[in-house]
Amino acid sequence: MDKKSSINDELCEFPWQKCYPDGVDWAGDFVGKQHFHLLDQSVKDYSSLICTSFVGKDLTYQEIGLRVDKLAAGLQKMGIGKGHKVGLFLPNSPTYVCFYFAILKTGATVVNYNPLYTVEELTFQVKDSGTSHMVTLDLEILFEKCEALMVNNVLNNTIVASFPSLLPPVKSLLFKLFKGKDLAKISASSQADKCIFEEDLLKTEAKLKPVEINPETDIAVLQYTGGTTGRPKGAMLTHGNISIQTEQIMRACVSLRRGEEVTMGILPFFHVFAMTVVLNLGVGIGARLLLMPKFEMQDALKLMRKERPTLMPGVPTLFNALCNLEKAPLNELENLRLCISGGAPLPPDLIDEFAKICPATLVEGYGLSETSPVLTCNPPTGIIKPGSIGIPLPNTIISIRSLDDPSIEMPQGEKGEICASGPQVMPGYWNAKEETDNVFVGEFFRTGDIGYIDEDGYTFIVDRLKDLIISSGYKVYPRHVEDAIYKHEAVEEVTVIGVPNEYRGEVPKAFVKLKEGHSLTKESLMEFLKEKLAKIELPEDIEFRDELPKTMVGKLSKKELRDD
Repeated sequence: MDKKSSINDELCEFPWQKCYPDGVDWAGDFVGKQHFHLLDQSVKDYSSLICTSFVGKDLTYQEIGLRVDKLAAGLQKMGIGKGHKVGLFLPNSPTYVCFYFAILKTGATVVNYNPLYTVEELTFQVKDSGTSHMVTLDLEILFEKCEALMVNNVLNNTIVASFPSLLPPVKSLLFKLFKGKDLAKISASSQADKCIFEEDLLKTEAKLKPVEINPETDIAVLQYTGGTTGRPKGAMLTHGNISIQTEQIMRACVSLRRGEEVTMGILPFFHVFAMTVVLNLGVGIGARLLLMPKFEMQDALKLMRKERPTLMPGVPTLFNALCNLEKAPLNELENLRLCISGGAPLPPDLIDEFAKICPATLVEGYGLSETSPVLTCNPPTGIIKPGSIGIPLPNTIISIRSLDDPSIEMPQGEKGEICASGPQVMPGYWNAKEETDNVFVGEFFRTGDIGYIDEDGYTFIVDRLKDLIISSGYKVYPRHVEDAIYKHEAVEEVTVIGVPNEYRGEVPKAFVKLKEGHSLTKESLMEFLKEKLAKIELPEDIEFRDELPKTMVGKLSKKELRDD
C-alpha cells in the first residue's frame, strides 16, 4: 500500500500514519460546528434528492429541511431552548430525523431513549437527565409509557406525532381501518392536557430565531450508556464532538459518493452507532436513508431487493444471519459497496463467509457512546486486518496503558487498557464528576477494553476488562474462547462468560446456538477445542440454546446470561 504523501517517514509520530490510504490525512484540521449545519448544507446541495424512504413514502432533503425549521420554530414558541432536554422515544422514522435536527436548532439537548425501555427504566433516565418533553408517535405501545410518566409527574409534556401520516395515502387509510386499535386515544387520556401535537407545531406562524451555540461546550446529545456494570450514565456529546465525528468518518471513507449512496437504516437511531454512521453520515453525504422502524429479516430482504442499498452499517449478528440464510441473498446484496460492522467483535472467519455472498467491502470499526462513538476502523480503501479494529480515525490517538497503572504507556505489541484521545471524545458524564474523573487519565479516555497495537498501528482487542475471567489466578479472555468455538462449522453464535467455581474462583462457560440443520454434542465440541485452547481456557460447561440474548441493536448480550 502506498504511504500517504503528505507525511514523510521520518516525521511519522505514530505507526498508523504510514498506513493511511492515499487521500486520507490523519493530521488534518477539524473545526467543531453547530451540528444542525450538517443538514442545512445538505438541503442546499441535495435539495431535490430523496432523504428518507419510509414504508413506501419518500421525502426530499428540501421537504425534510422545511419540516425541521417549522418544528424548531414551534418548539421555540413553546419556550424550548438552551438548557432544555428533549427526549426522542421513537423508532427509525422521518419523525426521528426531523425532531433530532429541530431540537438542536433550538439550542436544546437531544436525549435518546430506547423504545423498548420499561416505565421504570424510563423514569430513571428522565429524572437523571432532566428531560422535560418527550417526542413519540401516537402508537399505543409507545404512548402508554409516556402517559405513565406524566401520571407519575416524572415527565412534564409529551409531543405526539402521527404514525399514519408517515405512510403513503393508501397505506395510511388501510392502517386506520384495520389497525386502528394500535393507535392511542390521546383525547381520552387523563393526561391529554399535557400532550402537544406535531401537526400544531408545523402550523406555527412563528419564525425560527437563530441561537448562539458554542460547539465546544454546548451539549447536543445526552447518550446514556447501557448500564451493564452499574447505573446508566449520560455521556455529554457536544455539537463539536458529533459534527467533527461526522467529518472524521467522511474523510476516512474516501470511496463514498456524495449524493449517490443508498443507506440501509436497520440499526435503531437511539443507539449512538446508528445515530452517527447511519443518520449523521448519511445526511452529510446526501444519501437516501432506507428507514426500518423494526428489523425483520424478510422485510429487510424485500426492501433490499426493491431499493438496492449501497451502504449498510450493522452488527456482526446481522452479517452472520445473512450468511446463514437457507437461500443466499445474492440479488439483495449485489449493489452493496461498503458494510461497516460495529457494536461487537467481528469474528475473522465471518469476513470470508460474507465475501461469498456479497461484493461489498466489510470492515470492522470500534468505539463507545462516550466517543461519539467511532475511534478506529479498518480503512475501506487500505489494508484490512481480520481480527483488528483498524487504525485510528483522523486526529485520534490510541494509547495502550498498563492495567496496574494507567498513567504508564505500554510498549508496542504489549497488552493493556485501550485509551483514546480525540475531538470526538466527550467532556464527561452528566452530573457525575467522580465517574468522569475515573474514566480519564489526563486527556485520554479509558475504554475498559484490553488490547494491543501492532507494528503497523492496527489495534487488536483481547477482551473487555469487565468480561475478563480470572481462573486459578490466570487470565482467560472470553473473546479468545469464542473465536475458537466459532471455527466449528456447526456453530452460528456463541457467548462465553465466567461463572463461579469453588476451587478455581471462576471458570468459562459457553452458550452456543447451532446453525439450522446441524447437530453437535458437548463432548465433540470439547474434543474440537482441545487443540485450539489451553486447558485453563476450555469451557467448564457448554449449554446449547435455540436463541442467545441480544440487545435492541442486535449484538449478543452477556448481561442476561450472567443474571441467569
